[in-house]
Amino acid sequence: LPQAERGDLRHYIIPLLHTLMYTLIQAPCIPDELCARVYDFCKRLLTLPKPFCTIGLDYASRLQVERTAPGTLYQRMVISEHSLPSAPFPYQERIFIFADPELLPEAICKALLTDTEAARLSQSPGGCMSCVVTHALQAALGDTCDTPGLRARLQALSPGDVERCFQQVVAAVEGSERGQHMERLERIYRHLLGSVPAGNAPQEGLQGTPLPNPDISFHLWTEDEQLWKELVLFLRPLSQSCEPECLGQELDAAVEVQDVLGDCECCQQSRFSVLSTDSGIERDLPAQEEPCERSRLHRKGGIKKKPSPLDSVALLQAGSAVPSGKPPGKAPRGSGMPPEAAAPPQRLHTARVVLLGDDRILGRLAQAFHSLRKREARRVFLTARLELQFYHIPVVPGQPGDHAGPEELCEVAGYLGRADPWYESNINTLCHIIPKLATMPSSPSRALVTDLFLTDVIAYYARMGTQPVRFQVHSVKLLFQDPAQEPAEDVFLTELLTQVQDSPSHRELSTTKRKGTLDGPGIDLSVTYRKVVLSDRQKELSLSLRSTGLLMKAIPAQEAQGLGCLSVTITEIIRTNNLAGRSFSAVANRFKTRNIKVRSPEQRPLTVRLDKDSRRTYRDVIGLEVSPCLEPSYCLQKNRTTKLSPDEAEDVGLVKYLPKSLLLPINTFAGVIQ
Repeated sequence: LPQAERGDLRHYIIPLLHTLMYTLIQAPCIPDELCARVYDFCKRLLTLPKPFCTIGLDYASRLQVERTAPGTLYQRMVISEHSLPSAPFPYQERIFIFADPELLPEAICKALLTDTEAARLSQSPGGCMSCVVTHALQAALGDTCDTPGLRARLQALSPGDVERCFQQVVAAVEGSERGQHMERLERIYRHLLGSVPAGNAPQEGLQGTPLPNPDISFHLWTEDEQLWKELVLFLRPLSQSCEPECLGQELDAAVEVQDVLGDCECCQQSRFSVLSTDSGIERDLPAQEEPCERSRLHRKGGIKKKPSPLDSVALLQAGSAVPSGKPPGKAPRGSGMPPEAAAPPQRLHTARVVLLGDDRILGRLAQAFHSLRKREARRVFLTARLELQFYHIPVVPGQPGDHAGPEELCEVAGYLGRADPWYESNINTLCHIIPKLATMPSSPSRALVTDLFLTDVIAYYARMGTQPVRFQVHSVKLLFQDPAQEPAEDVFLTELLTQVQDSPSHRELSTTKRKGTLDGPGIDLSVTYRKVVLSDRQKELSLSLRSTGLLMKAIPAQEAQGLGCLSVTITEIIRTNNLAGRSFSAVANRFKTRNIKVRSPEQRPLTVRLDKDSRRTYRDVIGLEVSPCLEPSYCLQKNRTTKLSPDEAEDVGLVKYLPKSLLLPINTFAGVIQ
């Protein structure tokens, strides 16, 4: 690390620092001098640009906690990843692996499901608690800890005694100063093994305590609302009295009711308003409620206090949505109790969603993410209580020599690899390795390889990949040839492909044969777009041309290019008259834009495909409009502001504090290294 810092080798700093921190978390005992050196190095990273300063600050904060109470980072990681009962540290995490069974072969899905289930069954709550106890005592006692004797003693205890000892260790590590922390752990150690002199410990050195694999669940993505349902179940797990089928029916009904209320404007308005008979005047209080000084001090409403816009922004940005219904802190009417201050709910749960596949499953993720944001804009439930993080592992079923290679179907993973070399080395290499592991013959050696390799890589990625790369989600509005058909709205992440629809009727063939011979292949298109220039000014341009189709790509092909622009390629048909007659040639017309409209003046149909997914193909399209997808909470608040101030063109009030664009974050190890 010092060599990388002194030389022009900054791109090595983050991989080395991740490797060092991952080792320090699992080390049985860390010398304080080493902790101090790493801490000082992380502080020096604060003078560098992002992502170096961001990662340096994060690791400096963690090391400060570890130096105060050795073993804290290991303990917190195991507690949260396995949802162990702990009042001092009540955080929970889970890794969700989602794979589309229509995009991956059955052999890959079955192998991944078998391996993740085997990894989950190998980890018991009692075993994880024993690991926490052992590591905490090793970190506190160092070389004087008899690790083999301690493990044997913990295995001999009953599950209740192990949990009781675990709770004592957690309380000692989380709630004590450094001196008291050591004393309490020494008492726990003496209680388990008796009074052991310092020289009686074995001399072969400290044996490290393995870090248990995290709780990983594998899901075949077969339903559109499956991601939302799994997140709800993570927050509110199945109780003893609730059957899974019953809860599934309730979730389905909740989805339908929420969608109906969201589409109906009058119902949506009622969700954000509460009928009140309070005039806001002190003398209008009910007779049974005597106005005393305390009730007046806690009185709400009227014009006594004008809240600052920033007070509401914190709650809005917690879920990027406006909370609906009654404020949680308001006491029931007539209860005689003064209302309490509304405290935002704590985010005690973290869901790490790993998408396994190519760009097509990420396009499906963009759809699900947009649907989730719309639902949360109407009524906040998940985002106020749950931290949601996305990860992507590219998987291409074919062999490296196949026609459809990773460059075509894995553009997002290719961009992440160019932006973060550590992602390229650790994750993009799995593109063809996972299919090979899935097709290996069943044997004890195969189970050993997959357990040690695949599960370990996924765990390492989820634990250390904390820096998001945010991709702009684009929305598209489609107009159809049939006037009775309602326009369709959808979103895409990577690309939109438009082609001439080759399905004319017999009458169209007879009437357009001569015209097609004169004009050549393709159809006439009218294109209006805002050109992106270096000054970031928007320039409105229009053109009419004959084309066989166009391609819009949202992922830049080079590392230096930023995200947020569409690279549009229109295949234009040029007619040339010469001595031999008419000839036609195809020319690629390229430009960059953020907003574009395409129309077919002749009303001839087009075919539109989103995110390279043939299942998301629209036919009989005569027009489309593409623009950056807006954050649903921004749209909701903007509509409410517009109704109050119709003449205001710019964002005012709370709207200007909300994120405007819908960005899909995908975590890597370093984000984008400048």
